[in-house]
Amino acid sequence: MSTGASQFAVTVVVGLGATFFMDLWTQLMKRVLQVPAPNYCLVGRWLCHMQGGTFSHASIGGARQMPAECAVGWVAHYVLGAAYALILISLVSGRWLAQPTLLPALLFGIGTVLVPFLLMQPAFGLGIAASRAPNPTQARLRSLMGHTAFGVGLYACAVGAHYVLGVHA
Repeated sequence: MSTGASQFAVTVVVGLGATFFMDLWTQLMKRVLQVPAPNYCLVGRWLCHMQGGTFSHASIGGARQMPAECAVGWVAHYVLGAAYALILISLVSGRWLAQPTLLPALLFGIGTVLVPFLLMQPAFGLGIAASRAPNPTQARLRSLMGHTAFGVGLYACAVGAHYVLGVHA
C-alpha cells in the first residue's frame, strides 16, 4: 500500500475510533448522570427527508419517520467522524499521525461543534445553537462535551495507531 493510501486508511481508522470514543463518553454520561444520549435516528430522518427536497423542519421529532432512518443516522455519524479526521490531518499534516499531540485534536474536536450549532440544530427546528430547545444551555453543553470527547478520542486513537500500527513520519 502506498504511503498516501496508508495514511488515508490510518486517518479513517482514527476518525472511526474517535467517534466510538465519543459514543462511549455519551453512554457513560447517560448511565452515570442520566444525560440523554444523542438520537442519531433523527439525523437519519433529516438526511432521508433531503432526498425529497426538505432540508429543514419546524420540528425534526414531528417530521414523518423514514424507512431505515436509524441505520442512515448511525452510518452518517461514523462517516462524518472519519471525514472530520481527514480534515484534521489535511490541516495539521500527516506528520501529526506519527507524533500526535493533544492540543490540535482537542481544538479541532471542539471546533466541530459548529456543525450542529449552525447547521443541524437550526435544520431540526431547534434554532442556532439550540436556542429554541427546551433547555438551550443543557443542549449546548451536551454538544460541547460530546465534541470535546471526540477531540480527545482523535488524540487517543492517533496515539494508539502510532503504537499499534507503527505509524511513522
